[in-house]
Amino acid sequence: MPSPILQPVIVLVLWSLVMWAWLYATRIPAVNRLKVPLDPNASKSEFDAALPANVRWKADNYNHLMEQPTIFYATALSLAFVGQGAGINAWLAWAYVALRVIHSLVQSTGNVIVVRFSIFMLSSVVLLILAIRAAMAVF
Repeated sequence: MPSPILQPVIVLVLWSLVMWAWLYATRIPAVNRLKVPLDPNASKSEFDAALPANVRWKADNYNHLMEQPTIFYATALSLAFVGQGAGINAWLAWAYVALRVIHSLVQSTGNVIVVRFSIFMLSSVVLLILAIRAAMAVF
């Protein structure tokens, strides 16, 4: 039977793909509607400046899901590998994933920075605890 910690790993992968689809479902129509030039010599900031903030938020969040969650994936897979992916570690993994999904929804809709930052910090603390528990399991 697979380690229970693999379930939140796969859920976060799938959520990242939902955000990927959402970013293109909003970005492509905005680029077409606003006739944003697709100039390979333009900087990312020039491209972003041509789009409304609520369109950029989805791409920003997708990028965020490619950053810190890589630490989560390595930690969770390590715990699964050493047979410590059940119990409190699985619950911490689910908490991390839930917080990242909430973070995505906050950033992609209203983007209230104080709320978003608070959720990010809480998810970071959960990840830190999970990483410490992984270190204790492998050392």
